[in-house]
Amino acid sequence: MAEPLKRLWKFLNTDIGDLFSAETLKDGVDSAKAVLELAKALKEQGSNVEQLAPLVGRISTLLDVLNLPLVQVVGAGLPFVSIATGFLKLYLEKSQQELTLAQCTALVSQGAYLESLQALLSLPENRVWLEQISQTPASAPVEKQIVKLGEWQLDEEQAKKAVVCFHESQLAENFNQILMTRLQDAGVGATEANILTQRIAWNTTRYINQAIASQAAQVEPLAELYRTGGRELLEKYQSLDSYLEEQIATKPLEKVFAEEFTFQDIYVPLKVKPADDNGDVAQQVEVLGLETWAKAMLNESQKQDRVMFIQGGPGRGKSVFCRMFADWVRQQLHPVWTPVLIRLRDIRTFEKNFEATLQAAVKANFARDNRWLYDRNTRFLFLLDGFDELLMERRSSEGLKEFLLQVGQFQRDCQQSPEMGHRVLITGRSLALQSIERLMPPNLERVEIQLMDEELQQQWLSKWEVQVGTDKTKAFEQFLQDKHCPQRVRELAQEPLLLYLLAAMHRDDEFKRRQKAEGRGQKVNTGTSSGSLQGESIVGIFKGADSTTAKILIYQRTLDWVLTKQRPQWLNRELTEQNTEDLRRILTEAGLCVVQSGGECASVKMIETRLKGDNTVKELLEEARENLKDNPLRNALAAFYLQAATGSKEGAVEFAHKSFGEFLCAERLKESLENWTEPGRRGRGFNLPEEQLHWEIYDLLGYGGLTPEIVEYLMALLTAIPEGATESEFRPVKLFQRLEDFYLRWCEGEFIDLAEETLAQKKTRQLQKQGIQLGQRQVDVYTGLNVMILLLELHRYALSRNNLKDQIVFYPCCQYGTEGFYRSRLLYIIGYSNCIGIDGFLRKIGEFLSHIKLIGANLSHIKLIGAKLSVADLSGANLRDTDFSGAKLNGANLIGADLSSAKLSVADLSGADFIGADLSSAKLNGANLRNADLRNAELIGADLSSAKLSDADLSGANLRDTDLRNAKLNGANLRNTDLRNADLSYAKLVGTDLTDADLIDTNLSRANFSASDLSCTDLNCANLSFTNLSNACLRDADFTGIIWNEYTQWENILGWETAVNVPDELWTLWNNNPNLG
Repeated sequence: MAEPLKRLWKFLNTDIGDLFSAETLKDGVDSAKAVLELAKALKEQGSNVEQLAPLVGRISTLLDVLNLPLVQVVGAGLPFVSIATGFLKLYLEKSQQELTLAQCTALVSQGAYLESLQALLSLPENRVWLEQISQTPASAPVEKQIVKLGEWQLDEEQAKKAVVCFHESQLAENFNQILMTRLQDAGVGATEANILTQRIAWNTTRYINQAIASQAAQVEPLAELYRTGGRELLEKYQSLDSYLEEQIATKPLEKVFAEEFTFQDIYVPLKVKPADDNGDVAQQVEVLGLETWAKAMLNESQKQDRVMFIQGGPGRGKSVFCRMFADWVRQQLHPVWTPVLIRLRDIRTFEKNFEATLQAAVKANFARDNRWLYDRNTRFLFLLDGFDELLMERRSSEGLKEFLLQVGQFQRDCQQSPEMGHRVLITGRSLALQSIERLMPPNLERVEIQLMDEELQQQWLSKWEVQVGTDKTKAFEQFLQDKHCPQRVRELAQEPLLLYLLAAMHRDDEFKRRQKAEGRGQKVNTGTSSGSLQGESIVGIFKGADSTTAKILIYQRTLDWVLTKQRPQWLNRELTEQNTEDLRRILTEAGLCVVQSGGECASVKMIETRLKGDNTVKELLEEARENLKDNPLRNALAAFYLQAATGSKEGAVEFAHKSFGEFLCAERLKESLENWTEPGRRGRGFNLPEEQLHWEIYDLLGYGGLTPEIVEYLMALLTAIPEGATESEFRPVKLFQRLEDFYLRWCEGEFIDLAEETLAQKKTRQLQKQGIQLGQRQVDVYTGLNVMILLLELHRYALSRNNLKDQIVFYPCCQYGTEGFYRSRLLYIIGYSNCIGIDGFLRKIGEFLSHIKLIGANLSHIKLIGAKLSVADLSGANLRDTDFSGAKLNGANLIGADLSSAKLSVADLSGADFIGADLSSAKLNGANLRNADLRNAELIGADLSSAKLSDADLSGANLRDTDLRNAKLNGANLRNTDLRNADLSYAKLVGTDLTDADLIDTNLSRANFSASDLSCTDLNCANLSFTNLSNACLRDADFTGIIWNEYTQWENILGWETAVNVPDELWTLWNNNPNLG
């Protein structure tokens, strides 16, 4: 049976005596003070009813204390839960009667709610705010609301709901209304008051459980609750507190690389722009604050099924944002949202069930229970950082696509389940998504991090000034603003990582100190001020550098800086130039090992093993070992922003930023590629024998696959001319010839089909000793695909160089018409690549296929979804039933190709050449065919709905039975085109040339033909209902049996007088229409 809350105080009177009738409630402040006095009396007098009774009689509920200034409530430090449990104990002692669950809950919930309020407002981050709000008591209207709360009735059912999930209960709603009003009464804004109130309500459950635990032995209703999970709940809250304190609160306080300051010290909030389902960003849209966007997404009730998806290039600040935002959520939103930060590179086991993957990744006690995600009192925000760093080879499910699909489904499940309600935020490099854009879950809310604008740079520099001083900061600003500072450097300074590296090196005078006179090894005169760029010296560093080259120059200077200014103190002497080179060798090998291990971390043992054959490095390490008991290699690695890998127990390291490892790996590959073409004695042959070359190719390239970032660095490093040299050691023609020879032999299975130990087997054993689980076939496939990538890069490099473009031409199937041509060679490679996973070829090489030459090749019935085939030569190729959905084929040569039944939905085919190609029954819906050449192409039965064909040339093409609904054909050339029985409804043909086109039985309803040329067009039985023909030229057009209606627009048509077979009714309409041309 329900009863008012204020009777919780009067039930003492019922059984003990009429002790409260003498006192009457004077006002809100009086009742609030009574609560304070009651707390003191309980502590001092214990169960002395005579002393407590007058105070109890002045109280409506414990929430009367809110009539006091809030700072006084918090400052009093009252044990509200103890007050409530004290009364429970008092009642039991005096009455010897059991309480009902409603009575227990009503009393305990008040104490727990106020305890939660006090705990939240006592946090350090809220103290300043608390002192700024009004210090006056509650106003009269608020006072009345608080008193009125005592009249609300609580029944047993409502009590159960409050205990199970307080923040969803009617009791919480009533308490929240009071607190919201009180906070706003004190001057708190409505939004902030709502957030604070929600946090307090969510946190009340833990204090209810504390009360249950403390009184379980005495109060039967509470004892029953405690037996059914009370202990476990207390342990869970303790585990959550520990996790937040140790794993989240510490992240902003970690030091930036080897600096003394922390991420928190120099962090500035970034800006983003929304991205569409293809990852494209509209440049016209307004930028948003990343944190503002994320906060709004958390609170947006209509988007609780959406995954927050943040993409951005390397060094853009994704990981730092995750650590900072996770801590902000901890401070400002917990426990409404509880942040859980997971670096995806740290996950070693991926399950088919995403919930199980999360449980394995969290590694905390609160996640041990299999039902941990179904507790309505805890709502998690999972921040998954680095989807591009997933260990694909070790996953039990299949690929990044499957992982993202799991995430998408998990988010939908959370939105639909009242027991879950969690949110997921995921970050990573957008480049990793290129081949799977169309296959990603539809419920991603995507944004892309933008370069730092001037406003953000100034904010960052202000924080930098606090760390390094005004003079050095002003000097660095002058550095960037100086007229001699190359534009590329200014652009790179918009990326957070590179901005820091530039600023740190400038702070340490690296640009001056490392400048040497060209060709002499002497230092440049540094007699200028620290803010100067020293005229042409800095221009000399970056002169002619593109973005990638400029970034490499910064990394190289960073490496020099680290090995000199920040060199490790493990040698008892100054480092010589040779020592520095040896250290560089150690680091480049570490970069290769990290990449071969999956791009995340590598064991020290693996690095040591690879360095065993290098005698100079071995001597350096042995000397260091004499001076130190510690492992000198670990010390050497620590010099370049390496750190112990998370969770590693056997000595593994990882680069503090993934870009460092990629750059150093590229340095290591460059060294070998140059060695592979080093001439032999007297310039004959090569210094490296063929047998050794083949092993080194397997050794360096027999792993997961070169990434676009590594290849970009590698090509820039190969083509760069070293400081002081007149030319690079890059011999592209010789390198191409050696790699092409290896490729053709690999295609024939020469290296894998041996009876004795194969190179793939040797590499496999090496990797497996280091815990990298790849089989022989996988190693063999990766080796061949990586060689293909290098050949394709050399091919593209040669295209822009007249002296090379005829000497370096890569034909994967060999040149059409030659003896070695095998049209299905690439088809065989694609099938073989499934050894590394379904669509293995596409995932590893799909990014590198632009300008590829596949003339006459057979690629029928395969998937090349999202592949980058820009300017590829596929003329005469068999592409029947091939899936090119979402692929980039802009500028491709497809003359005479067989594309019948091919899937080209949403593909970019702009500027492609399809002359004479067979596209019958092809799926081209939504494809971009702007400026494409489709003369004489066969498109019978093709689906071109919503395709973009503006300015395309379709003259002479066969478009019979083609679906062109809603297609954009503005300005297209459709002269002499066969469009019989095609569907052009809703199509846009403004300014289109349809001279001599055949439109018999064509559906042209609601199409827009304004200003089009329909001269000599056959419109026999065409449907022109609702069609716009204003300003169209109808000279000599045939109107036999056409269908039109009153909504067909004929304004200002031209040449209508010469049209033939015009129905009499239509002719009369035209003849009497003064608006005709």
